[in-house]
Amino acid sequence: MSADRIERALQAAIAEGTVPAAARLPAQDSRPWPVVLLTGLGAWLAAVPLLGVAGLLFGDLLRRGGGPYIVGMLALAAAILVLRRRDLPLFVEQLAIPALLVGAVELGLGVFRDLHAQAGAAVMALLVVAVAAIVAQAWLRVLLGAVAATLIAIACASDPPSGAYVPTPTRFWLAWHVSLLLWLLVGVVQRHWFNDGAQARRAAMLESLSAGWLLATLAGLAWWSGMTFLAGASLGGGLFGEVSRELGAGSSVVPELPWLRAASLILAVGAALWAGSRWPTLRRPPMAGVAAVLVALAWFMPSLGAVLLALALCVTNSRWRLAAAAALAAAWIVGSFYYALAWPLSTKALVLVACGAVLGALAWLAARADGDTQALPLATPLAPVHPWANAGVALSLLAVLVVANVGIWQKEDLIARGVPVYVELAPADPRSLMQGDYMRLNFRVPGNAQESTAGLLTNRRPHVVARRGANGVATLLRIDDGSALAADEMRIELTPKNGRWTVVSDAWFFKEGEAERWADAKYGEFRVDANGHALLVGLRGKNLEAL
Repeated sequence: MSADRIERALQAAIAEGTVPAAARLPAQDSRPWPVVLLTGLGAWLAAVPLLGVAGLLFGDLLRRGGGPYIVGMLALAAAILVLRRRDLPLFVEQLAIPALLVGAVELGLGVFRDLHAQAGAAVMALLVVAVAAIVAQAWLRVLLGAVAATLIAIACASDPPSGAYVPTPTRFWLAWHVSLLLWLLVGVVQRHWFNDGAQARRAAMLESLSAGWLLATLAGLAWWSGMTFLAGASLGGGLFGEVSRELGAGSSVVPELPWLRAASLILAVGAALWAGSRWPTLRRPPMAGVAAVLVALAWFMPSLGAVLLALALCVTNSRWRLAAAAALAAAWIVGSFYYALAWPLSTKALVLVACGAVLGALAWLAARADGDTQALPLATPLAPVHPWANAGVALSLLAVLVVANVGIWQKEDLIARGVPVYVELAPADPRSLMQGDYMRLNFRVPGNAQESTAGLLTNRRPHVVARRGANGVATLLRIDDGSALAADEMRIELTPKNGRWTVVSDAWFFKEGEAERWADAKYGEFRVDANGHALLVGLRGKNLEAL
């Protein structure tokens, strides 16, 4: 909210008698953000070595007996006292943040050592909320709210009888929905009990705390839904790829537990009803149709309904930044439907095509309904279309078609004319990670290939020299150094995948339901031309039998 809007709101509150006539806006922090950032960086660089030295000196005290509680409480108390001071120098304020972090970590070590995961997470969440209520910095309250929401989710995801941390997909779905329910309850309390001038400070504290809480909840719901469309390919592999495979766990419980979908549907209907009650414009048929499409998608995506409810509440209460975060989470979840392996590809395609067609029809109807407004003269006339514009569009389309078809022709020619070569599969980790419609592959590429990183940044790719036996099985010998090849040797071009070199691909895609058919694969079947260009065309069994 801008300063002018805040001033107008203050004057309106004074006129209504909600706040005293002498009320004034607090002084705003006018320090440029680069100065704040650099000062904070300097404070952290100064504090971290000191904290490391303290850890080395008092290591035993920090781990044994009541040491974690004593050190944690002292560090927390010191940090809170510093942060509550008025006119605090920025450098000193930033020095208090590492102390606050150290105190919380120390207390956490003691709490989780002496209590099981469920009780420990709940106690730490209450502590974080208490600290957020005491400190005055709004940005710090937002961060503490996110931490508290995560701790509550961990507590809810733990097994009630044993208290052990059991992060199953169903438990995490319940945990993040409990977190959303608590956010809703805080909003009700803030609106009905702290909505007057006398409770302004408490309302401001709850606003910052609940903002961080909601952001963590939205992130958790998006995380539960799995990797979104094309994100894994855009952001690369490595650790990110391993994490992305874990993210899809939530989608595997959808068919077994239809009540998750039912709950998501109910929440989405509630979001539509709430938004329609607050904004009459949304009751028009086109907008109601859009709401119906979102409700239908919520049936297939168990975490979407909660996000849509948060989005409706934030939009109708003019919390635009939180609404943008909720919209981003909703878009992520819709994109993750592409990787929902519990649904057949045909079902996913049908759902998305049907939703797209309905939205297109609604857009057309809305355009027809607004035809009169479109006929009004424009304040700024549109610039005339350049005569070459249509020709440029046509040439661009032609170029795309030519490039695509040339690539197809090259692959078909390689399949038809290439030499059949079989390369033994190396164990993957795990060996056969079947995920609905593809299998991870690994080949025994010579070790020094991974040391050749120049081609990762240029158009040059290394080649591996392979000896092809009479049965077509190739043994990868060495990286090509340009020397002459023996009569039974050939070159095969390597391909960069996830920061390493492999032969063509690290995955084999197949029709859904055929995982058992390909589980016995022992060799990758390639076609290789005279220049070393290779194409993976199939997998073979241990005796080179076709699978």
